[in-house]
Amino acid sequence: MILKTSPANISRIGGCTLTGALSVTTHIRDAVTVVHGPKGCTHHNFSLLHATSLDNDDIRLPDLVSTGLLEQDIIFGGEEALRRTIRAVAGRGVSAVFVLTTCIVDTIGDDVAAICGEEYGIPVILVPTAGFLGGTFQNGVNNALCALADTAPSCEKGNGVNIIGERNLEYEAGENFAEVERLLMALGIPINIRFVHELDFRLIADLGAARLNILRDPSLVPVGEYLQKRTGTPFVTSFPSGFSGTLSFLEEVAAVCNRDSREAIAAECLAQESILAEFSDLAGTTVAFEPPLFDCGGIEVSREVADRLRVEVAETGCGIRVPVDPATGTGGVRRMLHRWRCALRA
Repeated sequence: MILKTSPANISRIGGCTLTGALSVTTHIRDAVTVVHGPKGCTHHNFSLLHATSLDNDDIRLPDLVSTGLLEQDIIFGGEEALRRTIRAVAGRGVSAVFVLTTCIVDTIGDDVAAICGEEYGIPVILVPTAGFLGGTFQNGVNNALCALADTAPSCEKGNGVNIIGERNLEYEAGENFAEVERLLMALGIPINIRFVHELDFRLIADLGAARLNILRDPSLVPVGEYLQKRTGTPFVTSFPSGFSGTLSFLEEVAAVCNRDSREAIAAECLAQESILAEFSDLAGTTVAFEPPLFDCGGIEVSREVADRLRVEVAETGCGIRVPVDPATGTGGVRRMLHRWRCALRA
């Protein structure tokens, strides 16, 4: 018997594609997201999104609606359930409806695109999110961002930049954005839109007005390339990380936006030296870094900071857990060093 090859292991731990897309669409404040599938898929994700929001001091509930497919729908098709649900939510005065698919819907073969293409009086946007053939959380994020970008018309370029693909479920999402905003302000560059974080649907029309797109991290490069083809906007592949990465970020953004970065870089160097002086009591200590399962640069940034502080790295040192993502900017390094100090003094 010949068995079909299973998806690679990375897909097994990459998270649910549906959840990734929901982390984007639920941040369009005046839209509703319809999850086409059984109620359990919506319930699980609603609980996750709500719990994460509470961790970030946000008490709003995600606006999710399930088509609530039952056994008879799975046998005979769920298209009518989807049509009925879209009509119901379209009459609530929202600006748009996002339709996200589940694994069972792809299995039974509902023509979701045709149903979404019918007339409902407001935009109905399909985001393919069935991930049972190997899709991951990041695929869901990317699919959602590209689907939303398709709704943006052409527009004239302005002076601002877009922030693309913020990780809305990460604990320090607000702090990381504030750090990037601070660096951009040092260059005199305004932010056009946060695509997508707490955004009104109408503001997506301004997507193409940015001179530069700043991606949250390199996993969004396919989105950056898609936006560049669609709007002609170049992109920076990642938020700044660590001390040297922050200085490089300032230089790169300034070059694209035709700004002089020398003053901003000089000020940032002084800020970094101030942080090193603040944590000079850590000099001479020994740490052992505990990397996450998949390191995305956190070890490199941590070693750079340890070297600047004259902190020894050895297997016998105090265990320091390295975050999944490297510290964002100079401010992120300062927060990281607070955690180091707590661990070393515990």
